[in-house]
Amino acid sequence: MNSQTDLTHKVALITGAAHRIGAEMACQLHHAGMNIALHYRNSKENAEALAQRLNSERPNSVVLIQADLLDTKSLPKVIRDAANPWQRLDVLINNASTFYPTEIGSASEADWDDLIGSNLKAPFFLSQAATGELKKQQGCIINIVDIHSQRPMKGYPIYSAAKAGLAMLTMSLARELGPEIRVNGVAPGAILWPEHEMDDNTKDEILNRTALKRQGSPSDIARTALFLIKDADYISGQIINVDGGRTLGF
Repeated sequence: MNSQTDLTHKVALITGAAHRIGAEMACQLHHAGMNIALHYRNSKENAEALAQRLNSERPNSVVLIQADLLDTKSLPKVIRDAANPWQRLDVLINNASTFYPTEIGSASEADWDDLIGSNLKAPFFLSQAATGELKKQQGCIINIVDIHSQRPMKGYPIYSAAKAGLAMLTMSLARELGPEIRVNGVAPGAILWPEHEMDDNTKDEILNRTALKRQGSPSDIARTALFLIKDADYISGQIINVDGGRTLGF
């Protein structure tokens, strides 16, 4: 794919796409003409509502795929279910993630398996399952990483390590899968606040450590993903920080 490529009827599988950043990526790629395989695990109502809205705009352009990505054996079926409706798969976006604190002394093995599983293991095995379909289309993989893959977040050692692993996986897969498949990452900064409670002072402190002194939006991530799909034909193995300059070290 290159900057002259029309995305109409090309297919993107987005994991964890029922809400938040995943849903915004689904909307923007759909508006660019792509068909969407919209994966969710538990958020059935949100997924169905989003699919209904997008299908009302363009009939038969979105399919839903329910799966627990920690069930590695099911991942080839996820790829088949994404590719079969339109007989192709052009883009895989590994967006699904779990995020919660695991302070030293309180972390369990189940926490480890969940955080490493959703943020690192599942993206690897789903990418592996997708390679055959993506090679046919000279497609691409986009991993949603995190700026905390570079600068660990206090209280979140397992999550930070998992995202650091995903950053290295992005580069490794780019080397393994080229030249047929490009692999890149997007690392959000202060885009959406965590779903668990965060006080206003903490939010202000985070924003004050950015060069732009403001919060970003899911649209910033979605537009970056669209760029990597449509206009980045000679970019692979890179991770774009979309963080308002936070990783400058303020």
